[in-house]
Amino acid sequence: MNTRRLFALTLMLFPLAASAQEGSIRYDHSVQFELGGAQRQSARAGGFGGRQGARDGRSGQRPGGFQGRLPQGSANTVVLTFNAWESLMRTEVPEEEQVVPAESSRRLGLFRRRMRAASRSANETIVSAYANNADDTFTETREFMGRTFLIRESRPTYEWTLVGEESEFLGYMVQKATAVQDSTTIEAWFTPQIPVSAGPGRYSGLPGLILVVSVNRGDELYSATEVDLSGLEEGAIVAPEKGDEVTREEYEIIVEEKLQEIRATQRRNR
Repeated sequence: MNTRRLFALTLMLFPLAASAQEGSIRYDHSVQFELGGAQRQSARAGGFGGRQGARDGRSGQRPGGFQGRLPQGSANTVVLTFNAWESLMRTEVPEEEQVVPAESSRRLGLFRRRMRAASRSANETIVSAYANNADDTFTETREFMGRTFLIRESRPTYEWTLVGEESEFLGYMVQKATAVQDSTTIEAWFTPQIPVSAGPGRYSGLPGLILVVSVNRGDELYSATEVDLSGLEEGAIVAPEKGDEVTREEYEIIVEEKLQEIRATQRRNR
């Protein structure tokens, strides 16, 4: 289905089910660390069927021994609030930090910290993401290595292809769509029963709310766990304003330079 027909269908769906045009959705969000070789392959949980294994950042079977105890990914919970034209995703902050098991040795802990330090995904958090379909704007807050950045840009667009697959998820009929952008493969499952063109993070633009997103076969995964269509309080959706404002290009340069600096330091200390 081409983009023009897709958005025409979206507009046709908006008048339907008016009571379901605002609410909130809770997602499990997992990101795999940048590993290599067999570790990277075992960490992946591809597509709709693999979402359960990736919810705690431990998709696939871990190898035994020392390397088997290395962290393969991170997991958190995000909440998307939405109405017919706006959406805001926030990352939930846990009440208590995860306690390191007592049996973890000092050496293993040090190795973990070193491995995480050179990994972008281990040091980066999407704090919030705001999308406005009316004016096609997108504002995102990201935290990288203790610094908060504010990125304003046009709302991301994707050349979605509806592949004709259907399933049921959380009691909703969902349909599958795929897209490829900048060598990234995206698989999304959306429900026309909630006729809102929104989704977690940067992902939207389908004729229904996105409940599951898998990026590069599970390298990043959003999976809805709870849907609440009881409505929103006034002021529940507000564009983020805090952080050092940069363009997307400036942010990517900052991240890459910092990672290169860390890796160079690690090489010198070996």
